[in-house]
Amino acid sequence: MTDQAPAPYQGPQRVLSGVQPTGDLHLGNYLGALVKFARLQHEIPTFIFVADQHAITEWQDPARLKDQVREITAAYLATGLDPKVATIFAQSAVPEHTELAWVFDCVARVGWLDRMTQFKDKAGKHKERASVGLYAYPVLQAADILLYKATAVPVGEDQRQHLELTRDIAAKFNHDFEVPGFFPLPDALTQGPGARVMSLRDGQAKMSKSDPSDYSRINLADDADAIAQKVRKARTDAEPLPEKLDDLAARPEALNLVSIYAALAGRTAQEVLSEFAGQGFGAFKPKLADLAVSVMGPIGGEMRRLLADPAEIDRILGDGAARARALAAPTMAEVRKIVGFWNS
Repeated sequence: MTDQAPAPYQGPQRVLSGVQPTGDLHLGNYLGALVKFARLQHEIPTFIFVADQHAITEWQDPARLKDQVREITAAYLATGLDPKVATIFAQSAVPEHTELAWVFDCVARVGWLDRMTQFKDKAGKHKERASVGLYAYPVLQAADILLYKATAVPVGEDQRQHLELTRDIAAKFNHDFEVPGFFPLPDALTQGPGARVMSLRDGQAKMSKSDPSDYSRINLADDADAIAQKVRKARTDAEPLPEKLDDLAARPEALNLVSIYAALAGRTAQEVLSEFAGQGFGAFKPKLADLAVSVMGPIGGEMRRLLADPAEIDRILGDGAARARALAAPTMAEVRKIVGFWNS
């Protein structure tokens, strides 16, 4: 053995990401991920899946799960993903995901998973009651990424640790089986402005589809009236907007609304403040509501149109699954041969 650096991956560049079909997608998902998916599809081969296998790490109603997959797919399409450009599919339609995950379960170390903070957060004080799937979730996530030899993954801060685990698994597989550069070590795509949208009810909590208050978020499926009402009821303070962004540091709700306006308008938060400095939220909120309705309203309308034709959504998912398997199956065949399985 030498101390030389491992051979770099020489294959094509690809990006992959996915969303769980649990709860309604919202403004934070749109600004933090979906709008970026739509842009990326024209820059690099893009694979976007609905993570229904990840979803069942916690109980899901089987009667609803298929419809939830369709709803996420409708959101993808309504926010600009083109199924003729991007590969859009359901995770469960490509069985190689779970087959590769088992191989990676045998490559990853228990100590690595013990360090995953998301499991600790989700399991809380009763981790013995959590499913094994929730514990092994990051390994399946690594399989999702590496099955397509994705070289880049759009991630928020809460997923960076999982991406580092993916890189560790890829490096260990390449080393242990003496196949330098077989799997890439994928890089994080930073999400940029608007990636971390906070709750409309609490400027220090991230906007979440699991929040019990529907007024904490703008859902993608909301109509114009609902969007405007939620903006009007968003928590603020009594002070006027300042001239400088630094002056919002101690005003999380004000900063959140200014940041949302900036992201929706494609401007910087400082540019927004330069326009509205000295004005109170009685003047600012109606402008934000009009902007949010103009951007988000058509998305909800398009989602409702798409969901009225579930057969067309299923056709798109079926076509995407076939395209995904065309890449996944050869990768898995190579892995079987590398590992030495009988059916290789």
